[in-house]
Amino acid sequence: MHTKDTGLATRCVHAGELNDTNGSPHTPIYTTTTFKFDSTADLLDVVEGRKAGSLYTRYGLNPTIRALEEKLASLEGAEAAWAFSSGMAAESALFLTHGRKGIVCIGDAYGGTMELLASQLPELGIPTYFLLGSELDGLKTFLQQGAGLVFLETPTNPTLEVLDIAAISDIAHEYGALLAVDNTFASPMNQNPLEQGADFVIHSATKYLGGHSDLTAGALMGSTHLLTPVWPWRKNLGTAIAPEIASLLMRSIRSLTVRVERQNTTAQALAEAMAQHPKVARVLYPGLPGFPGHSVARKQMKGYGGMLTIELKGGYEDAVRTVDRLKLFAIAPSLGGVESLATMPVTTTHHGLPPAERARRGISDSMIRLSAGLEDAADLIADLEQALS
Repeated sequence: MHTKDTGLATRCVHAGELNDTNGSPHTPIYTTTTFKFDSTADLLDVVEGRKAGSLYTRYGLNPTIRALEEKLASLEGAEAAWAFSSGMAAESALFLTHGRKGIVCIGDAYGGTMELLASQLPELGIPTYFLLGSELDGLKTFLQQGAGLVFLETPTNPTLEVLDIAAISDIAHEYGALLAVDNTFASPMNQNPLEQGADFVIHSATKYLGGHSDLTAGALMGSTHLLTPVWPWRKNLGTAIAPEIASLLMRSIRSLTVRVERQNTTAQALAEAMAQHPKVARVLYPGLPGFPGHSVARKQMKGYGGMLTIELKGGYEDAVRTVDRLKLFAIAPSLGGVESLATMPVTTTHHGLPPAERARRGISDSMIRLSAGLEDAADLIADLEQALS
């Protein structure tokens, strides 16, 4: 009943849940550090991988964590999933496992990801390369040089650029490379990269999967044979999710579809309203017909997401004044929660990028990134209009 043949909403509620002997419809929280066995033979079956079972929570071999991972895998139609303490932990384990021949990052990415790729991984001797979304012609060059992993976000942070997953997958696979897609902005409700040819899907589960701004977690989904070598990195770096957070995340995923459906609708309404505002230079949102990536988004997405970015006609000070006047939108980083958030990329997510690099990527000082929550769209539009006035 809870297989991939059922709908996403059904899987969000039922997939992975343990059959609790006390009758709870939800998986209990096993805060246990270690688990006992009836015999040495039984222990060795789990230690040596012949039998699934619980052993030690730091390893992720905990019933609550394993139940969450089954649910996570079902969201993306993956064979397997690992749950991590954060999205950055998931990325780091992936890069250290499958990126040692070289990593190509296409388009914009989260600031922490950019720092990891640009500064820290090269210190370990891992080659990293960067291409704008408009520079895909250069991808083959880096793959010919031996890069083994292509990484991208789509839609990207903060310009909402939509990258063609299937087309990039074809190029990567032609040269024997793997493709990893950060699906955080879209969520499994709106996009499933594995169906488009990606080898891995990454989520900052802190965002839409968590959905309530009360947990920090990450997820990596893919085939079993590609995820198996990632597991020792998670185990020995100590970045497995905690059982308490795993339970919170399972709670949140049960309502994922209704939350994201509402956020899609609200973000579309905000984008259309802001596109008509005289003080807004442009609105970046995949659901607008005039948006450059709209046609690709229609092809690979089921919905356009709850994130949009507006660019004001003025400069930095105009954006600051507007953000500071907002009443319903909270000034805060992160995204995907039930409350609406506003942040300026220049002051948060991309503050660490040099001004010239921000300009090259089209990230201006007057941009405001908006995360649509579950409030009434009319109230959010009114809040933006009073702030812009």
